[in-house]
Amino acid sequence: MRENLAGSSAVGDVVIDGKRLEIVRYDGDPPRPTIVMLHEGLGSVSLWRDFPQRICERTGCTVIAYSRYGYGRSDVLREKREPDYMHREGEVVLPQLLEQLGVECPILFGHSDGASIALIFAGTHSDAVRALVLEAPHVFVEEISVRSIAAAKNAYATTDLPAKLARHHTDAGATFYGWNDIWLDPRFRDWNIESYAARVRCPVLLIQGDADEYGTTAQLDAIEAAVPGAQRLMVPGVGHSPHRDAPEPVIERVASFVRDREGPVGPP
Repeated sequence: MRENLAGSSAVGDVVIDGKRLEIVRYDGDPPRPTIVMLHEGLGSVSLWRDFPQRICERTGCTVIAYSRYGYGRSDVLREKREPDYMHREGEVVLPQLLEQLGVECPILFGHSDGASIALIFAGTHSDAVRALVLEAPHVFVEEISVRSIAAAKNAYATTDLPAKLARHHTDAGATFYGWNDIWLDPRFRDWNIESYAARVRCPVLLIQGDADEYGTTAQLDAIEAAVPGAQRLMVPGVGHSPHRDAPEPVIERVASFVRDREGPVGPP
């Protein structure tokens, strides 16, 4: 890891599952839980902007964010994604990453695809996660998601979206189509991780904007049905990224949720 003059404790990279991944760490108080952040389907370390640092400052927890393979300044995606790509992230990559970083029983904060990956991890390793914060999670494919992802494909071909993504990804085209193609693949329509939610044994906070263009509250309903005691924060007037468009209520609720998780690990 190397020092980052932008204010984070350290930035660098690690090799997981044979791929180099960029990582950033904001150091908090060692006795407190570590929060690991998993970005959305077109996200990266840099696209979180200052949100991880603000979470660190508000909670006092160490916060770690990383760019998955094919994103940000991590290794560029070299192959087509398969419908189980999020399963591999949650069942293979994330456990290896946590072990290499020496992180035990973290709080996972996942956004969109990252929330689904966090849920897969928690459903596979129920004793290895302290709590989940799931922002705009997907547990099955909805028509609204397919429509919006198809619209994104058109936007990539007709607007300055490629230039915007190129600020955050080494190969914007590989990143975009790696995400877009698999979500529009007919095989992906049957993707479903509700069975993983049923195996979650830790506290869960669900966050969604009430104008989310990529999913409905049916996703939250399904998780709440599987995880007794799951909490919900609906953020008015924002879409798929409440942490970006309405950061203060999100940070405040997350900080409160984290404070309640600082005792011994156990069921909600």
